[in-house]
Amino acid sequence: MNISRKWASKKQRALEILVLLKRFYPDATCSLNYETPVQLLVATILSAQCTDERVNSVTPGLFSRFPDAPGLAKADRGELETLIRSTGFYRNKAKNIQGACQKIITEFGGEVPREMEQLLTLPGVARKTANVVSAHAYNIIQGVTVDTHVKRLSNRLGLTKNTDPVKIERDLMRLLPQPDWETFSISLIYHGRAVCKARKPVCEGCFLAHICPAAEVSRSVS
Repeated sequence: MNISRKWASKKQRALEILVLLKRFYPDATCSLNYETPVQLLVATILSAQCTDERVNSVTPGLFSRFPDAPGLAKADRGELETLIRSTGFYRNKAKNIQGACQKIITEFGGEVPREMEQLLTLPGVARKTANVVSAHAYNIIQGVTVDTHVKRLSNRLGLTKNTDPVKIERDLMRLLPQPDWETFSISLIYHGRAVCKARKPVCEGCFLAHICPAAEVSRSVS
C-alpha cells in the first residue's frame, strides 16, 4: 500500500471514529466548572496532573474567595497555595495563576485573550490549556486538545505514532475537520474514562473495537 492510500485509510478511520464518538457521547462537554473565561483558565491550569473531579471540588472555595483576575493577581500567595494544595504541584500552579492574571490585567485589558498566540504568552499556558479556553470560553476552535486520554487513545486507535502532544495534535488536525476538533477531543476523553482505560481497556463490547488496531492485538493475544 502506498503512502497516499495509507493516509486515506487513516483519515477514513478517523472520520468513522468521530461519527461513532458523536453518536455515543452526544452531550460531551468540558467537565470543569466555571462561570467566566478567567475561571476556566485557572481551572484548566489546576487540572494538570489532576482529575477534573478534584479541581471541581477545589474551585468553589477558590472562586468564592478570588472570583476574578484582579483578585487572583493580588491574592496572598500562601493563601492561594493553601486553597489549591490538593490539586498537586500547588506552588508552581499558584505562581502561574498569579502570573497569568497579572499579565491579563497589564497587557490584555483585564480580559483573557482569544488568540492562540496571545494565550500561549500567559504563564502556565501551553496548547492544551489554550485550546480548552479558546473553545469553551469563546467558541473558537484553534486546535485539538491533547490530554493524557487523547494521547493514549489516539495511539491505540492508530491515528498517530507520536508521543509528543504537539505532534499528536498536528496529526489529528490533519485527519479531522476543524469544526469537530474539540468535539473529537472531549468525546475521546469521555471514552478514555469510561471504556478505554489506561491499565485495562474494556475492548469487549467497545463500539470502536472493530476499527481499533489495539483491540485487534488484544483479541489475538487472548
